[in-house]
Amino acid sequence: MQENPILLSTAYLPPVQYISKFIKHEHIWLEAHEHFVKQTFRNRAVIMAANGPESLIIPTEKGRSQKQKITDLKISYDTNWQHIHWNSIVSAYNSTPFFEILEADFRPFFEKRYDYLFDFNREILDTIFGILEIDPTISLTNDFELIPEDCLNFREAIHPKQQKALPDPAFEAAHYTQVFDDKHGFTPNLSIIDLLFNCGSESYETILRSIPR
Repeated sequence: MQENPILLSTAYLPPVQYISKFIKHEHIWLEAHEHFVKQTFRNRAVIMAANGPESLIIPTEKGRSQKQKITDLKISYDTNWQHIHWNSIVSAYNSTPFFEILEADFRPFFEKRYDYLFDFNREILDTIFGILEIDPTISLTNDFELIPEDCLNFREAIHPKQQKALPDPAFEAAHYTQVFDDKHGFTPNLSIIDLLFNCGSESYETILRSIPR
């Protein structure tokens, strides 16, 4: 483990790179005082579907969302996004080796209504930690700092748009068998559920192989 704490934003079914930080670093800060940033992993996950990578986006309530503290941002249920997301996940992964084993861990998140995005993401994150059998030390920030001191700022470094992602020498995506790699080849750094459904108990070791020594 690395002693330097790291600062991350909240994230929905985050990519493998994001989860690797909870294994590499002894202490993780989650940003609780920023404003919501659109088109990021805060409310977006990327899975591998039959036709290629597919983004799953949680809608948020309109209005003052851009000026709301992230912990106050409410999820919108104007559309039945939970049904849509779960159907996409089932369609993509129901033939993977570990879907039947892990399905019950994730399905409840697409049946129960959550008011706040931050709380929803945090509960899914705790479920992921349980599957990986890790217990990271996590704290929420007390206020917003544009340039935080004494920690690595990764709030914007891990991004769904490759041109906006920052270089990360502490992550090199390890190869693993993916359900559609015969059609699309290996696609690195998808949502952690891609790794979990394909690799199950070997997921932790795969993440370790993604962290250069």
